[in-house]
Amino acid sequence: MGINVQEMLFQFLGGLGIFLYGIKLMGDGLQQSAGDRLRDILDRFTTNPLMGVLAGILVTVLIQSSSATTVITVGLVSAGFMTLRQAIGVIMGANIGTTVTAFIIGIDVGAYALPILALGAVFIFFFKSKKMHNMGMILFGFGSLFFGLELMSDGMKPLRSLEKFHDLTVNMSSSPILGVVVGTIFTVIVQSSSATIGILQGLFSENLLDLNAALPVLFGDNIGTTITAILASIGASVAARRAAATHVLFNVIGTVIFLIILPLFTQFIHYLTGMLDLEPKMVIAFAHGTFNVTNTLIQLPFVGVLAMIVTKLIPGEDTVIEYKAKHLDPIFIEQSPSIALGQAKEEVIRMGQFAVKGMEEVQLYLKTKNQKHADTATQVEEALNNLDKKITDYLVHLSGTSLSEAELEKHNMLIDAVRDIERIGDHCENIVELIDYQQANKVKITDQAMADLEEMFALTISAVNKSVKALDENDLNLAKEVAQKEDLIDKMERKLRKQHILRMNEGLCTGQAGIVFVDIISNLERMGDHAVNIAEAILGVRDL
Repeated sequence: MGINVQEMLFQFLGGLGIFLYGIKLMGDGLQQSAGDRLRDILDRFTTNPLMGVLAGILVTVLIQSSSATTVITVGLVSAGFMTLRQAIGVIMGANIGTTVTAFIIGIDVGAYALPILALGAVFIFFFKSKKMHNMGMILFGFGSLFFGLELMSDGMKPLRSLEKFHDLTVNMSSSPILGVVVGTIFTVIVQSSSATIGILQGLFSENLLDLNAALPVLFGDNIGTTITAILASIGASVAARRAAATHVLFNVIGTVIFLIILPLFTQFIHYLTGMLDLEPKMVIAFAHGTFNVTNTLIQLPFVGVLAMIVTKLIPGEDTVIEYKAKHLDPIFIEQSPSIALGQAKEEVIRMGQFAVKGMEEVQLYLKTKNQKHADTATQVEEALNNLDKKITDYLVHLSGTSLSEAELEKHNMLIDAVRDIERIGDHCENIVELIDYQQANKVKITDQAMADLEEMFALTISAVNKSVKALDENDLNLAKEVAQKEDLIDKMERKLRKQHILRMNEGLCTGQAGIVFVDIISNLERMGDHAVNIAEAILGVRDL
């Protein structure tokens, strides 16, 4: 009986699609249930590599994707929230966390996939509560994962009578490196090690692969999953590229070690299978878990060495700005509130400098349309939000201590300044969205309008920069200059609006271009307002 190749392919590819969608939906549901806590876990609990490993495991179990954890980690390194050594621990933990999916697949609940899907759909469509909706997403994703696996398994069954496939598996058994290459390439194509390990579990349980061929493919899957981190790090900071390189290096070193001890490892898995009476799918899950846990235990003591190797491999000055709060030591709040106030002021100045950097990046994005500038501006905005929270909390704690009247005045001024600087970051984000809209809709802004925007940008950046400097140096003259600049910014906004209406009347620009142009100058004008708020506060509080 001939194999219906079309039916086999359709079942396999359809099943793979449903499986990948299931993993994504399950991850999204878990992620939304956890909210912003995921970044907080990675941010807060990565003080040393061992804590990093635990944080990596936890976050990966929650979002069901080691690639996603690594991408978040690369982003945090790029934004200066995490050092390379901390990131290496998280990446090791992510590799262990991803084995949980293989164990879930090993529990054979395929027969219940459709009822689980139905239950998930009920939660999604018949409940209004966000909590229930997230629960529905998790259940629907869980059901899709198993339904997709069933379809893939059915699609793969006819392979056993295909001679070419039989030859390939024999070759993989005798040549482990071929297995590693097959696993790597397949995972690079599918972009999910969980999916390729699921397929491997299917092939193994259908007796289409023996253990000697399956284990090298498993190692290759772990190398292939690193491609996502590599893609995420393209164009990112040197530190982020190093974090991605560590992911590759970690899995390649692990694969080399395990290929050397492959006969021993195979024997151990056989022994484990007999002792625990494992189902075929669970055999692969245990092999995957053992590989990643052992690999982490072997390499964890050498985090410093790994960091040194990738620093040599990817040379260059690390331009990451340290976005974490640097000066907010809680010990000063109790012991010396006036020093704590000075520390808070230092942090507000840093925050102001970030806001200026964000504005410069947005200006470059408008000019060049290079996505790199938009990404940096977005990271700066995240940093501003983080500092806003940290500084405000610090100042709130400080307000409960015995501050003099003059200090209390400075304290209130700093709280207002933090709010103003954070709002400048929001306006930067608005302008980035407007530029994105301009590009997505192919909106043409005339050369004259671009020149006007450049001029207004320069004026606004100068005003914000001077207001931060005036705050830093308590310079009343600089504060007065800011107030004068704000006057110029207001006049310029009115003038540019009029010129824009003239261009519209003459048919030189479209209505869409007008919306983008007017919204950008409005955001710039508001940034000027926030700069003048800071300056006026300095003029009001003289002896900072």
